[in-house]
Parts: sequence; C-alpha cells; structure tokens
Amino acid sequence: MKQSRKKIVLAYSGGLDTSIIVKWLIAEYNADVIAFIADVGQNENIKAAREKALATGASKVIVANLKEEFARDFVFPALKAGAVYEDSYLLGTSLARPLIARRQIEVALKEKAFAVSHGATGKGNDQVRFELVYHAFAPNMRIIAPWREWDFSSRADLLGFAKKHGIKIPLTKSKPYSCDRNLFHTSYEGGILEDPWVEPDEAMFEMTASAQKAPGKPEYVEIDFVKGAPTRLNGKKLSPANLIMRLNKIAGRHGIGRTDIVENRFVGMKSRGVYETPAGTVLHAAHRSVESITVDREVMRVKDSLALKIAEIIYYGFWYSPEMEALMKTVEQSQKNVTGTARVKLFKGAVSVVGRKSPKSLYSPALATFEKDDIYNQADAGGFITLNALRLKGKRGG
Repeated sequence: MKQSRKKIVLAYSGGLDTSIIVKWLIAEYNADVIAFIADVGQNENIKAAREKALATGASKVIVANLKEEFARDFVFPALKAGAVYEDSYLLGTSLARPLIARRQIEVALKEKAFAVSHGATGKGNDQVRFELVYHAFAPNMRIIAPWREWDFSSRADLLGFAKKHGIKIPLTKSKPYSCDRNLFHTSYEGGILEDPWVEPDEAMFEMTASAQKAPGKPEYVEIDFVKGAPTRLNGKKLSPANLIMRLNKIAGRHGIGRTDIVENRFVGMKSRGVYETPAGTVLHAAHRSVESITVDREVMRVKDSLALKIAEIIYYGFWYSPEMEALMKTVEQSQKNVTGTARVKLFKGAVSVVGRKSPKSLYSPALATFEKDDIYNQADAGGFITLNALRLKGKRGG
C-alpha cells in the first residue's frame, strides 16, 4: 500500500511570499502543500488565487469565507473597546490575523497535517500573531516559518526565484511596496515607503479619494448602535460586513481614513505604515459620540484606561489570551447602554459628529441649560469648590 505524503497547511494569499513558499515547502519537506485562503474581504479574485496556488504546486486549496465573522467577532469588539494603537492605527491587519490563524489550525487538524506555515517575515509582527494562535490551539503542531529558515535574504531574491520558476507576482516597478487588504482597511509598507520622508504616491491608494478631489459638498450619514455594535446605516439594517463595506464606499469617496505613521513593532523596531480605514474612522467617531451620552463618567474613564492596553494586546497578537478575555468582559459591561444614533458629516477628509441621540441617554437638558431651571441650585457649587480647595489652601503662598 502506497504511503500518503506528509501535509503542510499554508496560509496562502497569492502574493510574492506565499507563491514562492508553496514551491519551497514542496522541495524542502517533500510534502503536499494545502493552500488555505481566508476571505476576509480583501477584494481579490479568489478564483484566480485558487488557480494560481494549484498552478504553483499546491495539492489542494481550501477557501473560507470569513467576512461576517471577521466584522462581527473581531472588528466590532475592538470598536467597542475603542482600541487604537499608538493613537493612530485602527488595527486592521492585527484584527484579521487571529481569525485566519485559528481557521488555518482547524483545517490542519482536519487534514491531519504535520505542520502549518505562513509567509510572515522574521522582522514583522505577523509572525508573532500567527504563531501565538498556533500555540494556543494546537501546541504540538509543527510551525514552519520560511523567512526564518531559507537562504533568501530579501524580496529581491524572491523576485529572482519567481522569475526563474515562472511564478507571476504582484510586486512590480509600478507597485514598489507591499499591500495587505481586508474589508476593514488596506495597509501599505516596504519598498519606497521605507523612507519615512517620502510622500506616498496618490495613485497608491485603493479605498479612498484624495481630500482635494473629494466632493465639494458634505454628506451626512446616520449610524445606529445597539449595545455598542453598529446595526444600521442611514436607517437600513445591514449585516456587520455589509455595513462596513457600504460605509467604506461612502467615506472613501470623501477622502476619509488615511493614516501615515511610524509605529513601534512588537519585535522592537520602528516601521512606517500607511493605512486606509474609511469606515473604521467614521465608526470610531460615531461610537464615541453615542458613548458620550450613554456611559457614566467614571465607567468611561475606566474603559478609556483599558483601551490602550487592549490595543496593545491586539497589536502584539494576544487576542486569545486570559488578559484579553478578562478585559473584554469589562468592555461588554460598559456597552450595555450604548444604544442610539450618531449623525456624522463627511467632508474633504474630515469626520465631524453633528448629532447624537439615545433612548438610554444620561444627558439632561434641564440640568445642562444656562437658562433658568428648578433642578440645580447654583449656590451649591460654592460648597463643592470650597471642599475641593481644602488641600490647596496656602500651598502657593500669598
């Protein structure tokens, strides 16, 4: 009886690295390579990627449609938490990796593979994000990280290998950078962008118009939230993924959501990244505005103090960690009354919240008014100030 060959499940995108990795794994490990393609809304031709994987040598291709799960179980929880890394990055790639890696492990276990593999480099964050999930869900699974094993030292070496073996690759002189996209964002890095002084070429952007070429008239959108999660856009109920994709188009044409930053990678170096997150930028502003009228002041301060830590946990790849589970329980508790509507104005790259309302609002016009009221005795403020001034009395002399 002929013995079946060993199997490796590769997280496959069809880009330069993973296209070459298919051939390299076959040669290096004498194994069948199963290409796992996670559809997280990368707006690519999945059929073409499947055909390319098979043409490159993959024994099998498995495609998983993860768009709704990605939006519902990863993007929306991060939105509820207010998770933003280093004040700028809305974590688009960071949020997708744990889902992709978990599903990849599920495929590997089902296929009885001896190993999993990915195309992340030894300098980046993604290697950590993928492998922490592998360890969490299949601690005995062999992990093959080609960038830490093979003799190639640069992407230029990969280009030469691709040319030699007739592998079509997307990195060209007209696109001298790497790109990662999902339904939440697009990221650009490497190549010409490694010089932090170089301004990105306008032709690079895929999801957003330039603010200069955006419409000369503002557009208003209304977003409904239920317990912190977006549910309706302009009154229409949409699934999580469809809401994000629809809002991407609206915000994108107004030039919303571009970010150009130098961030601190988990592995210890600084890296320049350029991001487009049109829907995410609007959703964060809208969500915050509904929180402003529905969440108690001290609860909001506690939640804000956790947001930085949660963003760091996500960025570093610890989505499936005890600390993440504990912190997100607090976030969910904070969101129980975050139900309402935000009205947002989009204009020339800017997002402005111009209205918010909620059936659970804590805002009282009767208390807040500067006009005459029968609720608040302004004279009471004197005692409040006197008590708070006790520890300050005489400290500055005079």
